[in-house]
Amino acid sequence: MLLLFITIITAITIGSSGISLADVWGILWHSLPFNDDAQLYYSNGEIAIVTQIRLSRVLLAALVGACLALAGVGFQGVLRNPLADPYTLGVASGSSVGAAFIILMGYQMLLGLWTIPLVAFGTGIVTLFGVIALAKTQGSMQIQTLVLAGVIIQSFLGSFVSLMVSMSEGVVNQILFWIMGSISMKSWEHVYILFPFLIITLPILMYFGQILNLLALGEREAAYMGVNVERSKIIVLILCTLLTAAAVSVSGVIGFVGLVVPHLLRLMVGPDYRILIPLSAIGGGIYMIMADTVARIALSPKELPLGVVTALIGAPIFTYLLTKKKHKEGGIQSL
Repeated sequence: MLLLFITIITAITIGSSGISLADVWGILWHSLPFNDDAQLYYSNGEIAIVTQIRLSRVLLAALVGACLALAGVGFQGVLRNPLADPYTLGVASGSSVGAAFIILMGYQMLLGLWTIPLVAFGTGIVTLFGVIALAKTQGSMQIQTLVLAGVIIQSFLGSFVSLMVSMSEGVVNQILFWIMGSISMKSWEHVYILFPFLIITLPILMYFGQILNLLALGEREAAYMGVNVERSKIIVLILCTLLTAAAVSVSGVIGFVGLVVPHLLRLMVGPDYRILIPLSAIGGGIYMIMADTVARIALSPKELPLGVVTALIGAPIFTYLLTKKKHKEGGIQSL
């Protein structure tokens, strides 16, 4: 939590306007409801940059990272696979289809800023239920069938996204930028969209932490210990899909967060999901804030797509982790 706080303050300080750390602290302090006299000490432009642009963007990055990391650790627990991520079941492709269609048809401002998030969220949820329906056999749902159904749906919907990109002319850049992921040009309204999802789903997932620990022993063993396996899997999958669809609907497709963050934390604190779930929310927020800061300043005044930055950072980290794990397992086997 301390590292998250330091990361937020540092990210708010970094920018092209040259506002110092002391001024950032001063603006934040004097903008609090019980104080609210920032205009006596700072210009309206400085106040707007800190409170309306930087603070909302940093908090949105923290929420997106927390949602994706939580979804990642939840999917890894249900699928019993540390290589699973929030996009395993095709939710991102489903959300991308809805967003790309709305942008292609020119309806992206039909409901104001809420148009693309609402449509992307809806198509993502529909995708999940389609995958579950495809994977169910006689009322039960096998992990291998679920993953295979997710891969099939993801490939199928991904082809639709590519088709719409090829059909678009004036909005092709807008569709591609959304697919690559970004939180630029976002406001406090997008923060308000994500915040309820995180606040509601986090305690529920923490409640399922011990159940995920039992599922790691195997579904049969967990059932012997009194776990309703099918119901637990469905609930966790729906919660993680809600988090993924909500994050993707706001930020676009951002990879590697739900894959790298839980994996790093698992190496640091162990496989106990009662600890991994809350720490994944914090770690995901830190990781996303850092990545977004790099996206803002790396090629300033231009801005990199956030999904590109997370991939450039996450892929080498994950490669190193896999290599380290492979060498460790090889050493154990040789003994």
